[in-house]
Parts: sequence; structure tokens; C-alpha cells
Amino acid sequence: MNLPDTDSEDELPPGWEERVTIDGSVFYANHLQKATQWTHPRTGKKKKVSGDLPFGWERCVDKSTGKVIYVDHDNQRTTYTDPRLAFATEEKESANDYRQRFDAHTSALQVLHGKDLNGKLAVITGANAGIGFETARSLVKHGCTVIFACRSLKLAEEAIEKIKEEKLIPDEKCEALYLDLANLKTVKEFTDQFRQMGHDKIDILILNAGVFGLPYSKTVDGYETTFQVNHLGHFYLTCLLEDMFSVGTRIVVLSSESHRFSDLTLANLSELKLSPDTASKYWGMIAYNNSKLCNVLFARQLAKKLQNRGVSVFSVHPGNMVYSEISRYWWFYRLLFYVVRPFTKSLQQAAATTVFCAVAPELNGITGSYFNNCYQCEESEKARKDDLALGLWEISADMVKRVMGQQKGQIFEI
Repeated sequence: MNLPDTDSEDELPPGWEERVTIDGSVFYANHLQKATQWTHPRTGKKKKVSGDLPFGWERCVDKSTGKVIYVDHDNQRTTYTDPRLAFATEEKESANDYRQRFDAHTSALQVLHGKDLNGKLAVITGANAGIGFETARSLVKHGCTVIFACRSLKLAEEAIEKIKEEKLIPDEKCEALYLDLANLKTVKEFTDQFRQMGHDKIDILILNAGVFGLPYSKTVDGYETTFQVNHLGHFYLTCLLEDMFSVGTRIVVLSSESHRFSDLTLANLSELKLSPDTASKYWGMIAYNNSKLCNVLFARQLAKKLQNRGVSVFSVHPGNMVYSEISRYWWFYRLLFYVVRPFTKSLQQAAATTVFCAVAPELNGITGSYFNNCYQCEESEKARKDDLALGLWEISADMVKRVMGQQKGQIFEI
């Protein structure tokens, strides 16, 4: 694996040294001028370190010099440098104040370099293949427990075995549960089974599963398949799990730049527009574009709903025409995706923005934003319309209730 290149802007000038106070604040010592300061001499930013020292390390005071030293008992060595400095984070003047560390060439594993996700729990829909698999694989490799929410348990279990073959991990780090987004009954059954496992909190929810290029068809619930799989099923799943979100939970909704080409407007927003009742009113590409706009609008409204609970919600574009199983429904799309494959992102690169939004510390306090290439971008004008987002939420809730009956509690309330 290629690790990220050093950020030269962060390199200290000659004669400077980073140090850490007892409370975790980073300061900078200039040995040439015998002076110290709180801001980085090049970036002008302040930094903090947090968390405990790595396992086996101890903070001590050198009796002969009175200076703080750090003892690595496992390797029997000492240093004046706090080992947590390698993962220091910049203090932000505002939530949106952060520098771009990654780009279109970054892989998910590079985003996670140095991260310890032990104790974290992620639920990922469609984790058995494509971008979902690389997302799950990357998180598991860094200690996260991942629930593979998939339509095929066989394929999900095979995917888990692939991960276990790469690196010895405990069995409890991966679990496959049945979820078919084209059947709302199984969405409810999934959440019931998930609760029976004893989990009381979700740290990361990644709504990754999706279909593209389908011919016209209806689900067992009577709705157009692309709309239900890409949006409505995820909407219902998220509402059912709402009580398991708490401060620090990250929700990532996979959308696409295709959302910019939707023909959905406030004037034509209706159940019939979202889910046509006949093939004559259906065009697969427009159905996909509309579902991707629904993803961004849903994330926007969900962020408003959860903003006072410390939950962050993001919508993301993974990449253009990434070669994966999503093109499997029509030979022309399979051929097209194959032809452009050398010029598009790899699956690891396509998973990077999802993983970044799921774990990046600089996104603390940010919610309701759209990301592309690991950086916040402006979504389409339609995607910024609060009345369109609210209207979609209300229609989605009514469509679920029609199939599943009146829901307990207030899960659909705005």
C-alpha cells in the first residue's frame, strides 16, 4: 500500500520542534531564537492531541533533567516526542475551517492511515461487492466492527471470508445480515434482528447499496425498483434506526454527480413522478438521476432533523463510472464502463470519500454537506431547496406507511 505523501506545508523549518503540554495543546519551540509559540510557524494553525498514549507507552519525568520523556516499554526506548503528535489535529476557528488533505487519487486505506477504529460499529448496505466491499474491508482492517447488510447472505459471507483471508481478524468483527431494500418488510426484519444482537449504538451508517440502468419493474411493495432501492428503502432503514444514533454518529449517503441532471422539481414532485405506474412514463437514466437527487435531499433533511443531537450526515459522490457490479443490468452499460475503466477511479479510490466522511476528525461539527474527492462541494441548486427536501420526506413517509402500516413512535416526524 502506498502511504500518503508528506504534507510539506506541515514540515517545520530548521531549528523548530513540536512539543505537547499536559492538557494536549501543541506548542512550537524555536531552538535558534530560544522562543516558543502556540501556532505552527508555517501554517499559522494551532493543534491538539487527544486520547491516551499508545499501548505500552508511558509519560514520565527524567529525574536528571526534569524534562518530560515518553517511554516505549515494548521496545525499551525513550524519546522526548509525544507519540500522539503523529496524529495531532488542527484546532478550527469554525466548523468549516479545514484544509484539503486528500483528493481524487487517494484510496480509502490512505484516508484511514494511523486510525484505530476498535470499539466502533458500522452498518453498510450492499457491503458484499464493489465500493461497499472496499469500504467495509478498509474499516475492518482498522479495527471497526462491520455489519454487512446485504440482499444475498451467500455473497456477503463470501466477502467476509475474503477479508479474513487477507488478515486474521476476530469472527465478531464482521457479521452478515439479510436486507433487501426492494422489500420494506425485510428492512423492518433487519432492524429487529440487529437489535437482538445486543447493539445499542451505531457509530457509522453507510447507505451504499444501489441499482443503475434497470428496465422498468416494480418491487413487491408496488413501487418502481430504482426509486425504492436507491432511496425509499434507505429512508425507512434510517428512520427505524434513529434511536441508535448519538453524539458522534456519522451517516453517509452515497449519491452521484448524476443528481445534477434530475428533472425532479417542486412543481412535479409527487408519488407518481417518483414511482411511475407504467413503463411508458419511465426512462432508466432519469429514474437513476432522480433517485440520486433524492439521496442528497434526504441527507439534507435528515441533517436538519438530527443537528441538535450531535449526529453528522453527509451525501457523497464516489466517482464517475467506477467499474463495479452496478453496470450489470444492461450489456451496453457493462461495455461502456469497461471501456472507460482505465480513466476512472479504482474501487479503493471510489471508497475514499465515503470513508473520509465516516471518520475524518476535521468534519466534527459539520453536517448536511455534499462531498466529492474527499472535499466539500456545492451540490446542485435543486439539492439545496429545503421545500423540495421536506416534500420528499413527507411523500416518502406516506409511501412507507401505505405498505407497513402506521409506525410506532415519531420516527417519521420532521
